[in-house]
Amino acid sequence: MSVAAFRRIGLGFDGAVEKAHGGHPDFRTPKGKVFASLGYPSKEWGVVKLTPEQQQMLVGAEPRTFEPVNGTWGLRGNTKVKLSEADARTLRSALSMAWQNVSAPSTRAAKPGGRG
Repeated sequence: MSVAAFRRIGLGFDGAVEKAHGGHPDFRTPKGKVFASLGYPSKEWGVVKLTPEQQQMLVGAEPRTFEPVNGTWGLRGNTKVKLSEADARTLRSALSMAWQNVSAPSTRAAKPGGRG
C-alpha cells in the first residue's frame, strides 16, 4: 500500500478532507473530526481511529499489518497500519470503520449543568 493509495481511499468517503496536525497529514469528516492520519510514528505508517474492540479484532487477525498506537491513544483504539503490509481491501475496511466511528452521533449523555 502506498501513501498515495491510503490518501485516495481516505479521501473517498463522502465529504472527507485532508488537513494536518502535529506535522502529519490527517483525514477528517465534514464536521472536522479526524478519522485517520499518515506518517505517524514514521512515514511507513498510517493511523486509523478504531474502537478498542475493532482494534483487538484487526490486530488479532493481521498482526503484521496492525498495531495499537503506544500509550493512552492506543488503549482508546487508535491503531497503526503498516503501509507495506496492507492491501487495498483491508485498508478500505479499516478506514471505513474509522470513518463510521467518528461520524456516528455521540451516545454520551449530557453532563448535569453542562452543555451537551
